Amino acid sequence: MNVRATAAEVGPGDAETERSVAQLVAKARAAQQAFEHAGQATLDAAASAAAWAILEPARNRQLAELAVRDTGLGNVADKVVKNHRKTLGLLRDLHGQKTCGVIARDSAKGIVEIARAAGVVAAVTPSTNPSATPANKIINALKCGNAVIVAPSPKGHSACAMLLGFVHEQVTKVGLSTDLVQMLPSPVTKAATAALMRAADLVVATGSQANVRMAYTSGTPAFGVGAGNVASIVTATASLAEAARRIAASKTFDYATSCSSENSVVIEDAVYDAMLAALAEAGGVLLDPSQKERLQQAMWQDGKLSSRCTAQSAPTIARIAGLDDIAAREPAFLMVEETGFGADHPFSGEKLSPVLTVYRACDFDDAAGMVRRIYAYMGAGHSVGLHGSDEAQAVELGLTLPVARVIVNQAHCTATGGNFDNGLPFSLSMGCGTWGRNNFSDNLGFRQYLNITRVAYPIDGRVPEVDELLGDFFGSYGR
Repeated sequence: MNVRATAAEVGPGDAETERSVAQLVAKARAAQQAFEHAGQATLDAAASAAAWAILEPARNRQLAELAVRDTGLGNVADKVVKNHRKTLGLLRDLHGQKTCGVIARDSAKGIVEIARAAGVVAAVTPSTNPSATPANKIINALKCGNAVIVAPSPKGHSACAMLLGFVHEQVTKVGLSTDLVQMLPSPVTKAATAALMRAADLVVATGSQANVRMAYTSGTPAFGVGAGNVASIVTATASLAEAARRIAASKTFDYATSCSSENSVVIEDAVYDAMLAALAEAGGVLLDPSQKERLQQAMWQDGKLSSRCTAQSAPTIARIAGLDDIAAREPAFLMVEETGFGADHPFSGEKLSPVLTVYRACDFDDAAGMVRRIYAYMGAGHSVGLHGSDEAQAVELGLTLPVARVIVNQAHCTATGGNFDNGLPFSLSMGCGTWGRNNFSDNLGFRQYLNITRVAYPIDGRVPEVDELLGDFFGSYGR
């Protein structure tokens, strides 16, 4: 049962917010109760309609342009690519998937599985991806027979509103109610978002850790994501030019708005200088200690990451820091060398900008230890990159580091959330497991939007003997 605030527990303004949100949820619930039983073909058509709303090239560009204009984050060209690739990839993952009715039968176990909708989904989305993330959640929700109400970031409200207008045009063609896809009205407030979380049947929260914590304490079942602060290791067996090209592509895509963009690279000593040269060839500019200090003062104020540098181009950030000579070189990204970890060393944390922190490690074990120390400060559970030819090292990282993903020889930003050249599901929301204080470690996908009912039939029973199950134990340790 959801925990909801009563009128006696909220003030007049909050009470009005509760009533407004309750009206949205009531409309969504009425539409959803008819929609979830419409059959797989209708659910598929609804998901396809929402996908085409953002995939159509002219609409995609409108959304990207508005997102950059109103949020001031990232760049139009990369947002166009992101909107297209993430949506097309999600369609690939959803194609042919059964999400209603009987979806599996196991005659040996006598189990029949039935997919059931979650109900009304509260979708909390960030300003960094104000079109792609809502679209992803809307498509997943509709595919599974749900209604969805989006709680966008205030900066991302206009882009989300435009997206919903496009979605409504498309779902109307399918003959479905636009009440299936709604959003909180502007101005979006914490009180409204909290009220939506309490009233919904499921919360899927992407964005700030404050929103994720609010989702987990809302009294409603919730999936939230952990903090990003990805590090990648470059070993002596790596193709340095290729590794630099991939890291540069990841670090600069959409000016590092993604939580999957590298924040640090840890390089083995044997190839350190050569890798720095390769990164420079790929567009990076290494700052000296005095330039690093000026950059730090610009990027962090009162101990907090400054929004004025978030998701801006490297030349813009350099100019903000008063590094006009660096800006004049038109760097693709900035690099700073670091040896420390934690709050006293802010470059060891997430930067949400094309600024890459560089660490020198003695060897692979030392590099893994450095990544562990980085994640002890920020980013535990998310993922780690590895550039090198030793496959055993990738498995070693998966066995020992607090990460849900190990990305091998790929551009981390575009690989972690699924890509056409790896097998991870397409998503813009990555679970970070218990390391990141999350209740899942998968890429958020359609299965998180479903309930599964299991019908159990009687089967021929067989009770095993104790020795059959404990024979190896007895043989080793006695009875």
